Amino acid sequence: MPRRSAEERAPNQVDVARVAGVSTQTVSRVLSGHPNVRPETAHRVMAAVDAVGYRLHAAAASLASGRTRMLGVILVSTARYSTSAILLGVESVAAEEGYAVTTASVAQHSAPASFLEAFDRLEGQGAEGIVILAPVGFLAEALGSRTERTPTVGHRQADGVGDDALVDQRAIARAATEHLLDLGHRTVWHVSGDEFWQESNARREEWERVLRERGVTPPPVIPADWSPESGYRAGRTIAAIPDVTAVFVSSDEMAFGVIRALHEAGRTVPDDVSVVSVDDIALAAYAAPALTTVRQPFEDVGRATAKRVIEMIEKREAVATEPLRPELVVRASTAPPHGA
Repeated sequence: MPRRSAEERAPNQVDVARVAGVSTQTVSRVLSGHPNVRPETAHRVMAAVDAVGYRLHAAAASLASGRTRMLGVILVSTARYSTSAILLGVESVAAEEGYAVTTASVAQHSAPASFLEAFDRLEGQGAEGIVILAPVGFLAEALGSRTERTPTVGHRQADGVGDDALVDQRAIARAATEHLLDLGHRTVWHVSGDEFWQESNARREEWERVLRERGVTPPPVIPADWSPESGYRAGRTIAAIPDVTAVFVSSDEMAFGVIRALHEAGRTVPDDVSVVSVDDIALAAYAAPALTTVRQPFEDVGRATAKRVIEMIEKREAVATEPLRPELVVRASTAPPHGA
């Protein structure tokens, strides 16, 4: 193979040093994040990096600094829009902070051992911190000392709120249920998400609490699993109960299934049954009718989660944050009941 000419070769640290007027050792110290470099020198080196078009090889950087600058993310294998949207937020902050992201997936309803194996696999790949996008109840206890040796964010959602939950899940259910009651509906039925997820349980508990506060005995919960198919099955159940006029569905994707089943049964939304859901995914505004839903700021969740784990890795002082507030978005799928 012929050797590349000087004009064709990729720029290296020698080129950066020459342009910056410093030694190659100084260039190496700046690029590896060494603390004992004067700010003006570091600025000059980074300007030279841009000027010559030098790109530091990630593996070389790891060897030089003893760090991988890698975040690990544990995902539950589902087709839910929320997971991909949160991951997008994680990746955007990671890129801003100079981190790479690697993921490990576990199957829905996996036992604790699967999460531990995923955690250990990410650690083995060099992850300096780990984000767990799986609000399941057993993780905090199951992970044990692992979270002490590796900064970890995202697994504590025992009551639906808190530092790692970021979005107040109980506020979601309260907003949805109160909206339907305030329209004049005598009660609100509920299609729940998968009980494996604590966010689903927190919403169900708050739905019950709001009804009882209004002097209403909660009707039976209609279980589902987040999928549109499970929403469709729940919708067929609802359609067979003539007295139902209002339904709180725990995700937009399930709501699509509910509305389809109601339509097939000859019950219109919202004239016969009002439907309010959760998430405000991109399709919600274009459903027929457009969905009334409680918006979750998924990318903001991902960004806040990534910032928190990087603060822990870098041993920065944590910036206090309030749980991100959900927002009720009223569209065409809810209306007062007949005769209200």
